[in-house]
Amino acid sequence: MAGPVEIAPSMLAADASELGLECRAVEAAGADRVHWDVMDGVFVPNLTYGPDLVAACRPHTDLPFEAHLMVVDPDRLAPRYAEAGCGTLLIHVETCPHLHRSLAAIRNLGARPGVVLNPHTPASAVSEVLDLVDEVLVMTVNPGFGGQRYLESVEPKISEVRRMISECGRDIDLEVDGGIDAAAAARAAAAGANVLVAGSAVFGHPGGPGRAVADLRAAASSASPRA
Repeated sequence: MAGPVEIAPSMLAADASELGLECRAVEAAGADRVHWDVMDGVFVPNLTYGPDLVAACRPHTDLPFEAHLMVVDPDRLAPRYAEAGCGTLLIHVETCPHLHRSLAAIRNLGARPGVVLNPHTPASAVSEVLDLVDEVLVMTVNPGFGGQRYLESVEPKISEVRRMISECGRDIDLEVDGGIDAAAAARAAAAGANVLVAGSAVFGHPGGPGRAVADLRAAASSASPRA
């Protein structure tokens, strides 16, 4: 089953004028992967990174890239982000009328398929696709902007998804994204998450990304029942 807690810095909180250097910085800080929040200004009220920008950052680090596609047409865009170097592609239940087909298409691109649940979407929405995914991402804020407050009310859903994963017997990461600081990291890990996306807590930490990643990992690992 999924291993120790991983930290995935969100580039949404990085210095947008220095994204290549910021990728190097989080690798040096000990992060486990780089998280790209891709927004189309339609599904969520913001507009962020195109595939060409992500591809331009790919040579700057050996860390795995994952793209969180907060877009209305993930089937059309997924191939572009796979070509840009994203080894994991995360798509929303709420945007995929044919979720099985969309996840299978990601696998056929050679990427790890992942499925995302907004805060209001029940855990049961992924029950029929756990055989197709390598990752489930539970949003702990409403998507669209960084710097939001962690929603503790989502924790029972995190625990429910963890139970579903355990029962299915597959090696599936359970990721959380939104408002993750050290305190929230501990709470989310205690609920069953093993991958934590953090933006402001990494790039805004007064001690720098290295101290931030260490603090998040320590807080989560001490609370995780899987440590």
